[in-house]
Amino acid sequence: MRLRGSPQGPAGLLSLLVALLLVTLGFPDAAWGKKSGPDIAKTTFDNEPSDPFYFEDSDVLLIHDAHARTVYRSSDAGKSWKPIDDSTEGHVRGIFLHPFDNKTAFALATAQRHWYTNDQGKTWHEFKTVAVPSPWRMPLSFHAGNKKKIIFEGQACKGLFECDEVTLYTNDGFKTDPKLLRSGTRGCNYARSTELFTTGDEKLDANRIICISRGRFSPFPKDFTMVISDDYFDNEVEPNLVPGRTVKGLVNMAVVKKYLVAAVKADRTDEMALFVTLDTKVWHRAEFGSDHRVEEDAYTILESTKYSMQLDVQNGRPSSGLGSLFTSNSNGTYFQLNIEHTNRNIKGLVDFEKVTGVQGIVLINTVKNWKEVESTNAHEKEIVTQISFDDGRKFHGLKTGKKDLHLHSITGFHNVGRVFSSPAPGILLGVGNTGEHIKSYDKGDLYVSDDAGLSWRKALDDAHIYEFGDQGSILVAMNDEEETSKIKYSINHGHDWEEADLGEKVKAGYLTTTPDSTSLKFTLVATKRKGDAQKYYVFSLDFEGLHEGQCGEKDFETWHARLDEDGEPMCIMGQEQSYRRRKVDAHCFINEEFKDPQPKFEPCPCTDEDFECDYNFVEKDGQCTPAGPTVVPDGECKDAKDSFLGSSGYQLIAGNQCDRKDAVNKDKKVERSCKDLMKPPLSGKPVATIKEFDANRIEGYFYLESTSSSRDSDETVLMRLDQGEGSQGQVFRSLDHGKNWEEILKDEEILAIYPHSYFNDAVFFITNTKTVYYSLDHGKKIQKFEAPLPPNTENLQILQFHPNQKDWLIWTGDDGCDKSKTDCHAVAWVSEDRGESWKILLRVVRKCQFVTEAGREQTERHPSNERSKKLIYCEQYQGENPDNPLQLKVSDNFFEEDTEPVFKDIVDFATMSEFIIVATKDNEKKSLVVEASIDGNTFANARFPPNFDVPHQSAYTVLDSSTHSVFLHVTVNALAEYEYGSIVKSNSNGTSYVMSLEGVNRDRRGYVDFEKMQGLEGVAIVNRVHNTDEAKVGKTKNIKTMITHNDGAEWEYLDPPAKDAEDKDWGCSTSSKSCSLHLHGYTERRDPRDTFSSPSAIGMMMGVGNVGELLGTYNEGDTFLTRDGGITWKSVKKGQYQWEYGDQGSIIVIVAESTEANLAPTNIVLYSVDEGETWNEYRFSEEEMYIEKITTVPSDVSRNFLLWGTKKKSKGRLVTINLDFSGLTDRLCDLNEEDPTEGDFYLWEPKHPAQKDNCLFGHVAQYHRKKIDSDCYTGPELERIHSIKRNCPCTRQDFECDYNYQLQNDRSCGLVPGLDPADHSKQCSKDPDAIQYYEPTGYRRIPLSTCEGGRELAYLEDKAKPCPGHDDDFRKTHRGVSGLGLLFAIVLPFAAAAGVGYWVWRNWDGKFGRIRLGEQGGVATFDAESPWVRYPIAAVAVTAAVVIALPDTLGRLWRIVKGRFGGVPERRYTTRSSFARDGPDYAVVDEDEGELLGDESDEEV
Repeated sequence: MRLRGSPQGPAGLLSLLVALLLVTLGFPDAAWGKKSGPDIAKTTFDNEPSDPFYFEDSDVLLIHDAHARTVYRSSDAGKSWKPIDDSTEGHVRGIFLHPFDNKTAFALATAQRHWYTNDQGKTWHEFKTVAVPSPWRMPLSFHAGNKKKIIFEGQACKGLFECDEVTLYTNDGFKTDPKLLRSGTRGCNYARSTELFTTGDEKLDANRIICISRGRFSPFPKDFTMVISDDYFDNEVEPNLVPGRTVKGLVNMAVVKKYLVAAVKADRTDEMALFVTLDTKVWHRAEFGSDHRVEEDAYTILESTKYSMQLDVQNGRPSSGLGSLFTSNSNGTYFQLNIEHTNRNIKGLVDFEKVTGVQGIVLINTVKNWKEVESTNAHEKEIVTQISFDDGRKFHGLKTGKKDLHLHSITGFHNVGRVFSSPAPGILLGVGNTGEHIKSYDKGDLYVSDDAGLSWRKALDDAHIYEFGDQGSILVAMNDEEETSKIKYSINHGHDWEEADLGEKVKAGYLTTTPDSTSLKFTLVATKRKGDAQKYYVFSLDFEGLHEGQCGEKDFETWHARLDEDGEPMCIMGQEQSYRRRKVDAHCFINEEFKDPQPKFEPCPCTDEDFECDYNFVEKDGQCTPAGPTVVPDGECKDAKDSFLGSSGYQLIAGNQCDRKDAVNKDKKVERSCKDLMKPPLSGKPVATIKEFDANRIEGYFYLESTSSSRDSDETVLMRLDQGEGSQGQVFRSLDHGKNWEEILKDEEILAIYPHSYFNDAVFFITNTKTVYYSLDHGKKIQKFEAPLPPNTENLQILQFHPNQKDWLIWTGDDGCDKSKTDCHAVAWVSEDRGESWKILLRVVRKCQFVTEAGREQTERHPSNERSKKLIYCEQYQGENPDNPLQLKVSDNFFEEDTEPVFKDIVDFATMSEFIIVATKDNEKKSLVVEASIDGNTFANARFPPNFDVPHQSAYTVLDSSTHSVFLHVTVNALAEYEYGSIVKSNSNGTSYVMSLEGVNRDRRGYVDFEKMQGLEGVAIVNRVHNTDEAKVGKTKNIKTMITHNDGAEWEYLDPPAKDAEDKDWGCSTSSKSCSLHLHGYTERRDPRDTFSSPSAIGMMMGVGNVGELLGTYNEGDTFLTRDGGITWKSVKKGQYQWEYGDQGSIIVIVAESTEANLAPTNIVLYSVDEGETWNEYRFSEEEMYIEKITTVPSDVSRNFLLWGTKKKSKGRLVTINLDFSGLTDRLCDLNEEDPTEGDFYLWEPKHPAQKDNCLFGHVAQYHRKKIDSDCYTGPELERIHSIKRNCPCTRQDFECDYNYQLQNDRSCGLVPGLDPADHSKQCSKDPDAIQYYEPTGYRRIPLSTCEGGRELAYLEDKAKPCPGHDDDFRKTHRGVSGLGLLFAIVLPFAAAAGVGYWVWRNWDGKFGRIRLGEQGGVATFDAESPWVRYPIAAVAVTAAVVIALPDTLGRLWRIVKGRFGGVPERRYTTRSSFARDGPDYAVVDEDEGELLGDESDEEV
């Protein structure tokens, strides 16, 4: 997204439009004008001058030598130059003109010392800042009503990576050093940033500041928010951009004329929402109609008027350079399409310019052959120029005589300033050609118009740069195609031209004059090359002496700015416009320097064109029709029979000056009936919609979920049906969560469907040919591209996606397979333009993937550079021979250069939020070895606990890395059907592991009974094999369920509920080894995507299990629920039920589960709106059905659910049943962040069951939960965590056992028998500056903990020892140092070891980390990655030749082992959550894998 700059901003094109997104690595150019004339003066510069600008209404210029970082000043319009203040020389990186004070400018350095002038550069004064100017945005912004009020955007750094953006302010124009306004900002503006914008309140106008701020608990852009303050952020509020809710994902903001515009982008989409306000109090989302969406970096807010905004929206691919021009209504909320196929470039610049000083005239370039350009980049654009005289309602071609004329515009401009026009009334210049479309610039000529673009004539042959002077009385031009010594000028509107000689041939750079074009003085910057040497000149051209006479009254005429087709004056905004202009043949100069031409206006009678659609109305078929419910005035419509005076649908355009007397009056109030506006009463019940399908089974389905910034709120579901032998099946799409289905791609055989792993809107449909179909809008518009090879037939992942670059793809296809199977192999290709062009990566591969993992991606403070963005890992067979071992190759330039393998014999690798784990083979020990990296470049060998001796480590499962440690399951017993292993937990860089829990259950596929509670820190549930000795020899495993509340440091059994669902006693009520609650885990699930919990239903989990000594069989289990994070449990229902959470946990729906082993026909669901306290029954059908699945959108925010099953009586016909619960209530829950318990929510605090207070990980966290007795719906997704109430004193629960120590029976950490404590003195040799080290105590702090004081177990004063040679420093350090001081000296540096990606609770976003390992593309399955997988599981084994992969995407097939909905032998699935809600993934290898699932290979998860 880009907006063009305003006059106070940088030079060149950016001075024409207001920039909403100005992110550069240096300072933007900041300059305006220069001079020229027959009296010529020349100045030579050592380096190329840049950033020239005039102080308004003066002959004073500043120019910047960027190479020497020096600023020069001229007080005589460029005739002579001197450096400004000596103290500035060699330091200035940018110069900035004050937009509201023509005497003030600023010279900013990259350090903390800067300068300002208040006398147009005569004297300069130094000021200092605590931060360097921001490299990410414009460093200065100004108050339009008080020129002394200025905001400074800076960056404060503590070392290389610890940087934060800060905002400073001054109320005295930097006379004193600026004060801190706020830290953690991403740009701030005064509300009164333009002369037109006002809050409507003088006090607010004086002080109100709006900032974009980093989220309270997250550094990532998806959590950026808007904050407003009227007292310099002593107090601040988040405005409700949508009714009743604040909005996250703020990207940028700008004040454009009378509008304040904020751009918002949610996570997992590039679609943006624009919010507009006229007063900072009431906000509305801008609407663009159903056919257009606004994307990040894909729209440009153009030069706008006082009564509307103009905006160009990119269409199609970024490389196509096509857009659509929109104009807003007067309040900026509804945009109408003016013209399509506008020409734009990759930088977001658009060929659009308003004629200066004349209302309603716009020049724009469009692409004639847009269809060809849209289909492929191979077609060169055929660009044509069009003009509008009525604010873009109608466009016409330019004419010179009878020929069509086309002009180069902003995207191909060669000068600075405006392109075609200036304040000189009605005179336009441009470079172009006649014909069918624009030719190259060097084939263009100079054309002129003196009637504001109505007619044109050739002025000069060849292309020239040009300028306007003396209100258009003189035009100056210079050929810029080659070196020349001639300057040309005209004093009769370009009819005749004369020459002036510069004295030597030079190449024109740019030509400029004063911004108001009233001067007779011009400035030319030029260069001259002699061999390898380059010379730089600034010429002053002064035309003042050209004519002796000054124009008199007889030399002027009245010129009407706009004429219609009949030559009559036109009305725009209710008035005619005219100027007093010098006659074309008058031989005189106006010579009124710095006096702007003033237009004259005459009102016109109001016509239809003076009215626009009123708020909440949109134009349709030429009429303004309601866009939503009509707003009923307070006190009206008490009865359906009543009526009221309401909007006609029209309003007079704001600022319109038309004469209403005896004229059109379209905004007159009309009488409206209340009958149609009164809402029917709610049913208070769900509504079911049943759809039947004639197919053998459902092969797969997945959701494409809308985000908070999406224009549409559809709940899209894609489904693929298996119709029997020889059929590839049908693909259906529903936009309303299964209420209605539409078949798409009817005539195509779809092999697989890949939703984009990181962008919810995109989905790819794979055929068995090179043709790939795709959609970027939930399947509404289908496009296609050609892949370089057919998709591979080796069950490898076909498509891989980049986390941040939507159009970057990796394709793995088959080569040589059509000729000879013996030479058939997989080849990986990469595309940077969504399949338009391809580059080969490597041949004979198993997997290639981008490793710029979203969770591990550098934050906005440290964006990845171009090479790290291209980082790719590939598993390639050595010697390009599939019989050889796999090697891991890494490249950051798409393998343009051959690289040595990082590891020569690997099994697989996994990438996670902070770690990359590689499993390599140790052939001597016949075992696996784990290598870990946190930067993708440097790997270290993982150290397992010394007492943990598994001679032949055959399988690992990476369980989780969401809490800054790796949880790794190492298989101890691999005997088929009796598998189990140990969970070990790493330090913060993934290399040193301690024991967390032994005997954890897994199955023969490598799945592990381990699951993190989503949205809550450090809570996980496992199933443990109680009789490991017996299981080793093949006896049945006895399973018990355990839970941790402190990230694996301690594990406890689940306390059973006091009574069952029928209010009967279990016979026990306390947790013990003989009686506790046990839940069936991951290894028993038919669909691995199912989860106990949901990230939006904080603190709640559901499961099927039993109370007793051991876990029983599934068919004998009951259904249980916890509301407090697993501390207490409730028996919900006897029997086995499936569950889903909706409306962020305020609705829970359960339905009897039907399996082939236990058919349970039903036509009833149970639902709860009070977190399971009570349950309501709803009959969804008269006929009973076998329900095999219940789903909802991955975020669990919807009030719609979908049942999948078969009819009991109707020969097993497949059915989907939509359950819509929106009829329960229509009141949005009230959430007030300032007083969160006042409305419909309360603050819930998780806790550790062993602690009396609510401390967990050293702090008390507070989460929003809806009050169970509130009759309302939660609505838009909430930021669940409200605050961190406080940090707590440290307790035992904040520590875990250190390396070489293990947990004892009394819960203490004891040294493993036969081992010595780790030698911590080695850190002294690694860090020569280290003063001390601490001997081990047996404990280390849990990385998540933020406790302060209290019980310190890891760093004890008596364990501190001096490093060799630092005894004196050690004594000084420990003289009076408190325990807290030691804590900060030792603990905090350790906590920072994970680098940029390491954030503790105060920056945690409430989501689990991700993993991508071993996905493969099944031939007839859904293969894309899940957008919502937040915590990972990946397993690798040494003895297998292939890797099994399980995809994690919400849209992948759910798998049922037997029955109508199962039978997908090519593929298994990793994601635990329903439709890829935050859940773990697996990629598994073991000895019998090929026998179990066939010859499958791995893919990214």
